Amino acid sequence: MLFFGCSSHYSPLKTVDKVNLKFFLGKWYEIARYDHFFEEGCSDVNATYSLRENGEIDVLNQCIKENKLSQVKGVAYAIDATNSKLRVSFFRPFYGNYWILVLGKNYDYAVIGEPSREYLWILSRTPNMAQSLKEAILEKLIEFDYDPEKLFWAPVKGK
Repeated sequence: MLFFGCSSHYSPLKTVDKVNLKFFLGKWYEIARYDHFFEEGCSDVNATYSLRENGEIDVLNQCIKENKLSQVKGVAYAIDATNSKLRVSFFRPFYGNYWILVLGKNYDYAVIGEPSREYLWILSRTPNMAQSLKEAILEKLIEFDYDPEKLFWAPVKGK
């Protein structure tokens, strides 16, 4: 999940109040996204986050592309004490915003975005998400000035 972006004409984007990185680390499955070239042709998309000794976060994004495993590694760091706003890079020195907008109480799902509203991901700890939760998230996206119609629902070949 790579992204760049700048703020635009949107209202300020609110993130969750606090993220415990210890609980956020681990594997996440992509349920939906705003589609971009760097994920074109990808299915079975997932991201794994692990903490470095220096406090930065290793990022490993994987997908199946043309029937082969495709991987990209990056690094992230929190920009404030809430840990809800991260900066992520897959091609240093270029960093993008990775803001945690919605987070399940048990860290079982998350919605990731950034101020320009160009990038958006719906993530889950499992490859599938209940329809009722998807619908609740879609309603929330409108409050964040995101267009749910632009979502690309990630295919899962492993089903």
